[in-house]
Formats: sequence, structure tokens, C-alpha cells
Amino acid sequence: MRARLVIDGNAVYEIDEDCMRRRRTDKTAGNAEENGREYARQESIRKKENASREDKTR
Repeated sequence: MRARLVIDGNAVYEIDEDCMRRRRTDKTAGNAEENGREYARQESIRKKENASREDKTR
């Protein structure tokens, strides 16, 4: 495992790459879920608008 070091003045921090990888994966999964909800909401709005237009043309 490669380690990343962050030097801040006299302090040195080691970055846990496994943890960073897990965090990235968790954020990606959360974004996918959020994007899915947003897509469903937009699709619902489109269907309502289309139904409204069809009613007006009849």
C-alpha cells in the first residue's frame, strides 16, 4: 500500500488510501440513488405535463 503524506507546518498526516477509496465509493452510490430519485421525479412531471396537453387537445 502506498501512503500519502500531508505536511502542515510541523505536523505530518498520513492519508489512508483504503478509507479514501471507500468514501469515494459511498459517495458514488449515494449520488446514484439521488440521481435515480431525481430522474423519477422528472419523469413524473413529464407524464403529468403530457397528460395535461392531451386533455387540452381533445
